Amino acid sequence: MAQVGRIATSSAFLAAAVAVFVLPDWIISLVTIAFANGLVVLGLIVMWRAGLVSFGQALYYCIGAYSVALVGRWIGVSDAFVLVLIGGVSAGLVSFVIGFLLARYREIFFAMLSLALSMILYGVLVKTESLGSTDGFSVIVPTFFGYAPRHDELLVALYLLVLAVCAIAALLVDAYFRSLAGALAIPVRDNEIRIEFLGMSVSRLIHTKLVISGLLGGMGGALAALAVGHVDPNMSYWTTSGEFVFITILAGAGSVGAAFVGSLVFESVRSLAFAMLPQLWQMLLGAVLLLTILFLPQGLGSLIVRRPWRRSTEAS
Repeated sequence: MAQVGRIATSSAFLAAAVAVFVLPDWIISLVTIAFANGLVVLGLIVMWRAGLVSFGQALYYCIGAYSVALVGRWIGVSDAFVLVLIGGVSAGLVSFVIGFLLARYREIFFAMLSLALSMILYGVLVKTESLGSTDGFSVIVPTFFGYAPRHDELLVALYLLVLAVCAIAALLVDAYFRSLAGALAIPVRDNEIRIEFLGMSVSRLIHTKLVISGLLGGMGGALAALAVGHVDPNMSYWTTSGEFVFITILAGAGSVGAAFVGSLVFESVRSLAFAMLPQLWQMLLGAVLLLTILFLPQGLGSLIVRRPWRRSTEAS
């Protein structure tokens, strides 16, 4: 079943890349943002498998986005590939440092501490005029290996960049799930003491997952900043983290592809709901989540991977 999930994910990315020639601009834009956010959700899934739920994932998302904007403004770096790498590494370094603290906590304490750290960043950004305060500031127009695309080419270029980064990240995370450290996620969640008796450091395993999650969140924020062309403090606000948790529940942890499917469904439903019911779109989103929990308790990923991931000793 794991092999089926990998084939389905690879085929979906390939189909999405080919579809760029027939899709209208508004769908390309929607998919670009959805997949960029899907990277953040993929990082949440890495932690969720170990029983950790972060309500502060917007911290890394915002760090990645602001890193792109600041490097472009202060240093003049405009290459999209370099900027995405900088965004991911910046958030990864921050997650490495605070991971020494977060790795000590579990359950609600972990969730609330991660939320507090994200809100601290929000407060700093709001109060700092040099960082744009509440308004934020624009992001440099990216180039691609020195080529500056025209306005009509930029949307397609960013779309393909996001697909490429997401496809590579999905393959690497899938390989991690099949490694010893990745496969120990469920045992860590169920019985940490037993893992310690086997000679493995639970804190080190969780710390690694935090760094991976931060790296993915930073790259997602960097891609989103390039696609939107603007950053602001709301990227670290608790509602942004809440959206990522919402999508994670919607997607489930059955496969790496579920993160991107869930994010695409979320963005599609939100866009349509806001267009048709601008005063009630949050209610419609809540209904979608409720129906998912009732009829697909393991998320949309269970449609690809039928065997419950919670009972499986093999990471899909």
